[in-house]
Amino acid sequence: MKPLLPAPAPKLVPGRPRVPDRQALCGILFVLHTGIQWEYLPQELGFGSGMTCWRRLAAWNEAGVWD
Repeated sequence: MKPLLPAPAPKLVPGRPRVPDRQALCGILFVLHTGIQWEYLPQELGFGSGMTCWRRLAAWNEAGVWD
């Protein structure tokens, strides 16, 4: 899967480190498999927030990863 993912854009503002792609993908698959809402994705699982996973999914859709 890694060769299909676009390279992350450089951070313009310092802040929290980026959630690794593998963890974000696991979060996306967890939401799609269980059917829970993005906002209820448990942070304890280590996937990042639901909004982070949702944004990563949107960015990958825009980049054509799933095509």
